[in-house]
Amino acid sequence: MVRKQRLHHVLRLLLVFLCMNIIWYIAYLLMNHSILPSPGSVYNAMFHLGAREVLLNVGYSLLRIFEGVALALVIGLLIGLLMGRSPVWNRLLDPVVYLTYPIPKIALLPVVMLFFGLGETSKVLMIMLILLFQVIISVRDGVKAIPDSTYDVLTSIGASAGQKFWNVTLPGALSVILSTIRISLGTAISVLFFTEIYGTEHGMGFFIMDAWLRLDYPEMYAGIMLFSLVGFVLFLLVDVLDYKFMKWRN
Repeated sequence: MVRKQRLHHVLRLLLVFLCMNIIWYIAYLLMNHSILPSPGSVYNAMFHLGAREVLLNVGYSLLRIFEGVALALVIGLLIGLLMGRSPVWNRLLDPVVYLTYPIPKIALLPVVMLFFGLGETSKVLMIMLILLFQVIISVRDGVKAIPDSTYDVLTSIGASAGQKFWNVTLPGALSVILSTIRISLGTAISVLFFTEIYGTEHGMGFFIMDAWLRLDYPEMYAGIMLFSLVGFVLFLLVDVLDYKFMKWRN
């Protein structure tokens, strides 16, 4: 049954991919301009990219994404758990979170670059900022939503504080964390694109803009598709983690 569902899911993805390419090809025929190359020329450009070049640029982008996500998870999990389990800390930090959360994080890019330069630090920090507040709010709300009776049951059987955390608090927080990452991943990748335009010679953002400046439109679109593929693979990875650790809700 599970294999059949997976097969149907794959077939739906392939059908959507085919429809997108058909629409793309029709637009190419209607526009008849070099700024929109045909799907075939873009795929040809993609397959002729050097393996070292692709691995280098994709590797740099993935490393930045993973570092930013890891930072957001560690800091957001700690603050979110603190706010979720402690009414005092929640009252202290809640105004800070709600005042800073609505600020458009992309608007902070010049500020971050002024303080931390154009190197790797500013790129990772921007991704971290995109995810951090959403992780904090999601973890806090997820932990607060756990009924006190759940902890009372564990207390009655002599469970320690660590066992309560591992068996109740962490699963409740992990569920909302994975949902938050899934929703925020697209935004984080978009911000990464902007940060990779400045102060770097590696990364998918740099690769796409370099092809654009050289007027190599097939290679530019090939870079966009590779960047999209990176996001798609990361999205699938989150789904795999959700399936592995959240089997109780699947």
